[in-house]
Amino acid sequence: MSDSIAPVDQVPPAPKLLALGLQHVLVMYAGAVAVPLIIGRALRLPPEQVALLVNADLFACGIATLVQSLGIGPFGIRLPVMMGVTFAAVGPMLAMAGNPELGLLGIFGACIGAGIFTILVAPFVSRLLPFFPPIVTGSVILMIGISLMRVGVNWAAGAPAPNLPGYGDPLHLGVAAAVLVLILLITKYAAGFFANIAVLIGIVLGCGLAWGLGKMGFAKVEAAPWFGLIMPFQFGMPKFDLVAIVTMSVVMIVVMIESAGMFLALGEMTGKRIDRDAMTRGLRTDGLGTLVGGIFNTFPYTSFSQNVGLVGVTGVRSRWVTVCGGVLLLAMGLVPKLGALMESVPVFVLGGAGIVMFGMVAATGIRILAAVDYQASRNNLFIVAISVGFGMIPLVAPQFFKEMPKALEPILHSGILLTAFAAVLLNLFFNGVRSAAEAEAAAASAAAKAEH
Repeated sequence: MSDSIAPVDQVPPAPKLLALGLQHVLVMYAGAVAVPLIIGRALRLPPEQVALLVNADLFACGIATLVQSLGIGPFGIRLPVMMGVTFAAVGPMLAMAGNPELGLLGIFGACIGAGIFTILVAPFVSRLLPFFPPIVTGSVILMIGISLMRVGVNWAAGAPAPNLPGYGDPLHLGVAAAVLVLILLITKYAAGFFANIAVLIGIVLGCGLAWGLGKMGFAKVEAAPWFGLIMPFQFGMPKFDLVAIVTMSVVMIVVMIESAGMFLALGEMTGKRIDRDAMTRGLRTDGLGTLVGGIFNTFPYTSFSQNVGLVGVTGVRSRWVTVCGGVLLLAMGLVPKLGALMESVPVFVLGGAGIVMFGMVAATGIRILAAVDYQASRNNLFIVAISVGFGMIPLVAPQFFKEMPKALEPILHSGILLTAFAAVLLNLFFNGVRSAAEAEAAAASAAAKAEH
């Protein structure tokens, strides 16, 4: 690959590209299919309709990922980004699912409305970049990593939540630990390409171990059909309810602020400066993905932070890797057997990899904060301490805001959003408003450091 081409634009050879793309898909798969499974079961849909939701989700994931990574006109940040259904929308969607006037078609209508809203307001949200100097950006990215760590730890325990069967089984913990050790050994002792796919090798060997222990089977793969066509509005025409659309639009504001943190983290990792135009294109694609989701029988989309951590672990910065991942997701949506094969990977195998990747996101935040001047402005310590403390509230005390209005749940239950609000307000209080030119100069300086 030519040194004159920026790392994000370099195209690895085909065999390496496929392996690296598959690695991204494996990392995100469990999170990508979780939301359609949750909503499908809440609506008590028959198994074939739940399977259709999952396949539609993978198909729309692929479309959104290709647009985000490749860039098409005013859409796409052109960074190594994988797109998936956001968990921030699960609460509101479950409420809609429980309303007989809305149901699944009401959810799809809300997604279409919120997607259009997001596309329209993305340029205004990107204007907030001057309010995100390194002290704010570092705090937000650190909280993204801390929030994700809970997911990785639960995966390693064998179930998404402590109240589910098998959680904490010593066998699950042992396999997760083995995967983690394998990844570390490969990272240290392997060189070149094999070091770059350390997570993929760890997951594959972990699957072999799980299969040998009788904890992994392929019955779903055998039962799944070879081909399944995804058509718009397969469940019927969407229902457009104003309250539902407004609710989902509020969720998308949360999603945009979280995505902004992901993009800034990727900018640090890849050495590419994220200016206002790039941020607008990225946030606008969150809206486009959500619009496409509503049309193709699925849900709101966001940039998946799991894969941001993978970029940090592997050091592979090419956006063509996630383009390949997007093509694989499209194929999995159209070939249910492939999707079922990915689904057969136990979550405790992914847990060992998750701890590494999510920790890398937190470490990126720490690296940004390490460059902040705490001598000239000792109040910067207060900004980090209090904003991270606010972000920890939903993690350590989930019932802390239980008496607050339900409408505020998407905001109050997001540690990332609480950290962002606190850090921005505290930075304004202690350091004042920074000009756009100063903010862009800081971003350029950070990008230059990342390149070296």
